[in-house]
Amino acid sequence: MLKIKLSRQGGNHVKVNVVWKGQRKFAATGESGHSVLMDASIEAGGEGKGVKPTEMVLMGVAGCSGIDIVMILEKMREKVSRFAIEVDGERADTEPKRFTTIKVTYKLEGEMRPANVEKAIRLSLDKYCSVSNSMNARFAFAYEVNGIRYPETGFMA
Repeated sequence: MLKIKLSRQGGNHVKVNVVWKGQRKFAATGESGHSVLMDASIEAGGEGKGVKPTEMVLMGVAGCSGIDIVMILEKMREKVSRFAIEVDGERADTEPKRFTTIKVTYKLEGEMRPANVEKAIRLSLDKYCSVSNSMNARFAFAYEVNGIRYPETGFMA
């Protein structure tokens, strides 16, 4: 039986610094030294010159689970040559308009068994991805391996 244990750099503490840049813009810098500009849409009084915070949350889901999946598949000795992730978040109609359902589609190419891809996805979303596991939303996923979609239609919980 294959045991998966992911080891990551860093501890149990994450810190960012966010500075207001006027109107609805904020510049965020992480401990890594990397920065991102956030802004509201024009309809919400912003200039649309940065990523919306809600988009960043979904990007975080994709990045976090993507890193996990690559690490898990490497440990399974599966060979990934391409990997793309699409995330679609449905939000409540009333404030605070939280994400209620998040659908993730993983598209992989390479030499790998679909069953191992599904196992890696489930391990990430259910156990390892701190972003998805910090959210109060229902997650559903689908995946493609070399152009073949699982399940053929819809999403798995």
